[in-house]
Amino acid sequence: MVETQTRTGRDETQEERADRMWVELIQEVRVAQTGVQILFGFLLTVVFQQKYASLEHTDKTIYIVTVVLGAAATGALIGPVSLHRLVSGRKVKPQAVEWASRMTFVGLLLLLATMTSSLLLVLRVATHNGAVPWIVACVVAWYAVCWYVIPLWTRRRHTTS
Repeated sequence: MVETQTRTGRDETQEERADRMWVELIQEVRVAQTGVQILFGFLLTVVFQQKYASLEHTDKTIYIVTVVLGAAATGALIGPVSLHRLVSGRKVKPQAVEWASRMTFVGLLLLLATMTSSLLLVLRVATHNGAVPWIVACVVAWYAVCWYVIPLWTRRRHTTS
């Protein structure tokens, strides 16, 4: 019987490729999960601090939005683990990798939004400076360059297929 599965440049079967991509994805998710979980845990404690009562309405609104974004990011970045657990052994690893990758991408976007609103809140409360939106915009631009521009540029420049 001749193997008719498609081979990649790595000379691996579809299943081998899915296994490798799954391991790589989980390693990536571990880094993002740690960051979002620490940030989310910190955010959950803010409401119990004495200073919270004296925040302006706008700052409380930013805080609530930030907590919701953090919860959503946490859910999206933990999602691949649940997906794997629920479909493990069902011979759908390539599809699971695809969906887990999508969840991770959404989780990273939500993490970007969480970090943006967290930075906005902290700088507003700490400085009361009109330059805060500009500072936040510069940091977000830096995140965008590191997280999206350089990877997409690298992918475009160095992809051979």
